[in-house]
Amino acid sequence: MAPHEGQPVLEVGKPLGEAPVAVIMVHGRNAGPENILDLVLRLARSEVTYLAPAAANRSWYPYSFMAEIASNEPGISSGIAVLASLVARVEAAGIPRDHVVVLGFSQGACLATEFAVRRASRFGGVVAFSGGAIGPPGTTRDESGRFDGTPVFFGCSDVDSHVPASRVIESAELCARMGASVTKRIYPGMGHLVNDDEIAWAQGLIDSLGS
Repeated sequence: MAPHEGQPVLEVGKPLGEAPVAVIMVHGRNAGPENILDLVLRLARSEVTYLAPAAANRSWYPYSFMAEIASNEPGISSGIAVLASLVARVEAAGIPRDHVVVLGFSQGACLATEFAVRRASRFGGVVAFSGGAIGPPGTTRDESGRFDGTPVFFGCSDVDSHVPASRVIESAELCARMGASVTKRIYPGMGHLVNDDEIAWAQGLIDSLGS
């Protein structure tokens, strides 16, 4: 069973294959691709293809990202397969993987992180706004993949009720061990949102890939 297979993918910005950079944007729980695409206006980078897949029933998996992984299947595996197929689609259009950014917010950031860890390679970047790797404390992970210097960003509040700062820190350390160039920012008192500093970091990443 693959609940997210065949769900729509929204595309905005430059047509796929006509831009040097593609950003795959992963929405959060009880949301849809149109919600994560709201960030496109804030990113203000028009020479980019933005692709936003939809989760079935507006959620990638049913429970907390720190629940037992089996309890959130088949959603997690299906979501990872969707992201893998999108990366392959972008590569087939002539954009190399090292110019593909995988970006997510909240539940989407968790899925993006888990995808990147499980399929580690040299991406253009991985951006996790308020999210981290999936699984309960003590989850054993395969760290054999290598990011080969991929820029990876983790940003979150220190009082986020959905995402403990400890998991964000743990996820940043995991990616660093796997060879990513990690930026981690924990913002005091911030709500469950994407702030301007995080947007500025993502803008800088996109600019570095498009130059």
